[in-house]
Amino acid sequence: MGEHVGTAEATYAQHAVWFTEQAGVAGTAYHMALGVRFAADLDRRALVEACAAVTDRHPVLGTRVVTEADGTPGLAPADVRPAVTFGEWTDDRVARELTRAHDLRVGPLSRFTLLTAADGRHLLLVTVHHLVFDGMSKDVLARDLADAYAAALADIPARAAPRCDGYAGDAAAERERVAVDLSAARAYWARHWSGPGDVVLPGLRRLPTGAEPGAAVDVDLPADLADGVGRAAGALGVTRFELLLAAVHALLARYGNRGVPVGVTLSTRTAAQADRVGLFVNELPVAADPTAGTFADHARAVRARLRELYRFRAVPLAHAVSGLRPAPALTGVSVGYRRRGAEPAFPGVATGVDWTLFGGAARNALHVQIVDGPTGIAVSLQHSPAAIDTDAVTRIGAHLRTLLAAVVADPGRQVGDLPVLPADELHRITGGWNDTARAYPGDTVPELFAARVAADPDAVAVVDGDVTLSYARLDAASARLAVLLRERGVGPGSLVAVALDRSWRTVVTMLAVLRRRAAYLPVDPGHPPARRDLVLADADPALVVTASGGTQDARPELALDGVDLLAGPEPARDPAAPSAEDLAYVLYTSGSTGRPKGVAVRHGALTNLLLGMRDLLDARPGHRWLQLTSPSFDISAVEVFLPLVTGGRVVVASAVSALDGTGVLRLVRDAGVTHVQATPSGWRVLLEAGLDAAGPLVALAGGEALPVALARELRARTTRLVNGYGPTEATIYATAADVPADPAEVTIGRPLPNVRAYLLDEVLRPVPVGVPGELYLAGAGLADGYLGRDDLTAERFVPDPFGDGDGRLYRTGDRCRWLPDGRLDFLGRADDQVKIRGYRIELGEVEARLLEHPAVAQATAALRADGDGEARLVAYVVARGGAVADPADLRRHLALSLPAAVLPTDWVLLDRLPMSPNGKVDRAALPAPAPRDAPVGIVAENAAADDDPMVETLREIWQDVLKIPDIGVHEDLFDLGGHSLTITRISGRIQQRLGVEVPLDAFFDTPTIAEIAEIVRQSGKEL
Repeated sequence: MGEHVGTAEATYAQHAVWFTEQAGVAGTAYHMALGVRFAADLDRRALVEACAAVTDRHPVLGTRVVTEADGTPGLAPADVRPAVTFGEWTDDRVARELTRAHDLRVGPLSRFTLLTAADGRHLLLVTVHHLVFDGMSKDVLARDLADAYAAALADIPARAAPRCDGYAGDAAAERERVAVDLSAARAYWARHWSGPGDVVLPGLRRLPTGAEPGAAVDVDLPADLADGVGRAAGALGVTRFELLLAAVHALLARYGNRGVPVGVTLSTRTAAQADRVGLFVNELPVAADPTAGTFADHARAVRARLRELYRFRAVPLAHAVSGLRPAPALTGVSVGYRRRGAEPAFPGVATGVDWTLFGGAARNALHVQIVDGPTGIAVSLQHSPAAIDTDAVTRIGAHLRTLLAAVVADPGRQVGDLPVLPADELHRITGGWNDTARAYPGDTVPELFAARVAADPDAVAVVDGDVTLSYARLDAASARLAVLLRERGVGPGSLVAVALDRSWRTVVTMLAVLRRRAAYLPVDPGHPPARRDLVLADADPALVVTASGGTQDARPELALDGVDLLAGPEPARDPAAPSAEDLAYVLYTSGSTGRPKGVAVRHGALTNLLLGMRDLLDARPGHRWLQLTSPSFDISAVEVFLPLVTGGRVVVASAVSALDGTGVLRLVRDAGVTHVQATPSGWRVLLEAGLDAAGPLVALAGGEALPVALARELRARTTRLVNGYGPTEATIYATAADVPADPAEVTIGRPLPNVRAYLLDEVLRPVPVGVPGELYLAGAGLADGYLGRDDLTAERFVPDPFGDGDGRLYRTGDRCRWLPDGRLDFLGRADDQVKIRGYRIELGEVEARLLEHPAVAQATAALRADGDGEARLVAYVVARGGAVADPADLRRHLALSLPAAVLPTDWVLLDRLPMSPNGKVDRAALPAPAPRDAPVGIVAENAAADDDPMVETLREIWQDVLKIPDIGVHEDLFDLGGHSLTITRISGRIQQRLGVEVPLDAFFDTPTIAEIAEIVRQSGKEL
């Protein structure tokens, strides 16, 4: 074979493959295979001769890799030519052959293995390294094998081998071709490449970090669907490949991806290379955003984009885009397409060809391999099960099949209207996982409480320091106060502001208001006066109940300090209890314009929540609940009413601050508390104060996201941990999850009884399992709406397309995804509303208040997690010209109108805010707050490095290879235009001059001269 092939310079594609192999991230991703199945009457001698003939015809199959002095690779004949080996046909043997490594430096780069089954059937397995093989090479090789087999049977010579100088000249011809097309490619990618983007796929845990052990899911496309693809493509004036690629883009768009590029393998073969085995491909990214138009328009746009790319398809992206870092995969999703000809015919023996054998490794999150043949379309979804769940990939296949069927039926439909969910998945997420119906009585809180009074009047209902109230005494006290409320004009439909701190009087007041068929409005006395005034002015309550008066408000007040609620005759009972349709309470939350909004909740919603929590927690007499939360926080209603309607005890923490962890724990132990509810921030305080598992304690976390690390620690120190989720508009909690011991993840669980949850896209279509969507809630837990804000109510409470009749959905603004078992995974906010330490705050309200300060020209705010995963609110401020924006002064300004819990903890002063192309603040570009102990002396470090002989040697190598003078020791190699070829040359020069081999993958993590110098020194080398 040496007479056919001399040493040949590697092409760009071959160098890229070799570089990935040398960097140690290729695995078996570059193993390509062709399988030919034969019946028992195969002529083995003829097949062995045919294999020898094709290696003569395609001598590149018998090569190995050699490296030049500067480290660049080339191809040369291996010392041993490919030969056929034999073995037993078993699944295990096939798997081992597909994953058996090729020794690139020894070769040959192909193997022929003939396996025989117990029944006499045969499988010829041809495995070739991608360095010398591509998808079209499979067709060439299969055809030539069949021709050579026929020639061997007839005992005639096979076709003569092509001359090797065609291959040896490929690299030089490619350089000329690239030189001609490079300027056009650079201009194109300057407009169309902004990076690989963050791909969203069902079940995606992460992107592969290299070539990882893979799996393949075959997608069954029925014959009629495959035929329909051809008809639809013809009708649209596009190729079958262009239509299939457009379908992949459309599916990605339905997963929420916008303009995310897909890597497409394009053939670079010339006419002279059409019949040769070799590597003649270039992977380039093709981006599309099909969301705005019809599929027909989208498919034609994809065709136009591909036509642009074809003009310079031989130019590697790394040559056209400066600073492109080598990576295991160019994009998160890639597509390979091959139009296959007729099956090769081997005379005298029945055969079948396996065209899509998988080499067992995956570099992309998902690779869609399509083989389009005369008998149908074969689709293989190749992936790493460690990076993306295989069951999810199976669902992706079903989504693609469903979408293609819709495209074939009507390519003129809007892409956004194309169905992707098969019927079984659609039913599961809209019906099965929302089958939460449970029959509850129509009683309201006063009626449920009255039943407990009748059942056990002497049981303890409330403990507050030295005050202990039985159910009977609490009932009498609330009845007395109800009389006073009636005397002040409070009746059905009234709104009563309760401006009280935590105390037994607050519990009495809440019950008394409900007994009058009125609704209570909690107003925290600790909030800034400006905030309280806004709430009272907006809600316009009929009465304000205070401890001692003095709210400075003109409306009627009732001060409880002068009222003896525990003495006096038993008052007459109210004639009628409230109905499920009466309002129970109004609670104000943050508003995006700076104006708080009041959420009005009816009795039916409150009762449904309490009974659902009763069932979830098995609430019963004897349970003791800590009342720790401010009444202005909606979860306080659980601490007050759940024990009172189930025969439990309310232990009021009136004499201790919620921030005094030691004091709270002392109260928990002394009072024998069995149930504590707190935000994750509150639980941190208790853990730091020494919370232990000394006694039975059920922990309920709510109000903000529960970090996994905190959940682990909290679960280890409690009897049970429940993570609750719900906006005020869905009555406190809408979903809940029991957190297991040592959890690997924390979810928000499943909907509570009579609550339904839907994850929808922008036009209210259900998203697939595993795909992020906005959470919409429906059912008995929904609030009535926003007090006096019909416009806002109509915006956030929308018609329910999935229920019967005139039901509503509440748009939460939260992003979640369904897990395969029906649990909800909380991902964050879809808008600018956040929760911090249990308080919901619109970032817009913080911004609005900042902009009221005379020194502030621009402002925004963002939520960031610190090293412990704790949420921190960061304010970004641009000062007015000539003004000084002092963070301490700004914080004092915000404290006049915002609760202390939502004041920013970090401040970043900027010259200007980063803006997106649509004129909005680019939150992703906002810088992280500087660490408080930020390192200094960077300039001095650079100066010291300049006098280092090792650094100077490396600088010379860098400058020589990159052709750039005066490179700084801390400049990033990739920012200087480095790519895989330059890394190879730099590494080779280092080995030549310093005798040290720096691993190629080291340049990814340490791409500066100073960092590589340290690696060289660690090898023991000094200058």
